[in-house]
Amino acid sequence: MFSCTSNTILKKPDNLIPEDQMVDLLTDLLLAVNAETTKNLDLKRKVNYHPLVFEKYNIDSAQFKESNFYYTSRVDDYDVILLKVEERLKALNKKFETIKREEDSIAQAIKNLEKKSIDSINKIKRRRVEPIKENLERK
Repeated sequence: MFSCTSNTILKKPDNLIPEDQMVDLLTDLLLAVNAETTKNLDLKRKVNYHPLVFEKYNIDSAQFKESNFYYTSRVDDYDVILLKVEERLKALNKKFETIKREEDSIAQAIKNLEKKSIDSINKIKRRRVEPIKENLERK
């Protein structure tokens, strides 16, 4: 009766976002969606970053919707785009994890240095104060 697959290929829009830019755009939009639940530098949550992403690529939401709708009608092409987006996000996550580990190592090294400094200061104080105490006690 009815076919389950869509054979409908939409007409290519005049202002179609190129595939490589669509990968960049979708990557940034996914990051923007996830950023909405994270506190920003002003300690605010639930900030809509979509307009900033559209501004970055000099497009509007209508152009994005039109292009996205066109690409979704071409399932094989859209799968390739989404795979590239996934690869980018994995690479960004790996980079983030590396930076986070480095920052954690630096923070731990600073803590260790601070502790050693405090221990050294305490040792110096003991070396200087204890002989004075002993001399006072003898007198």
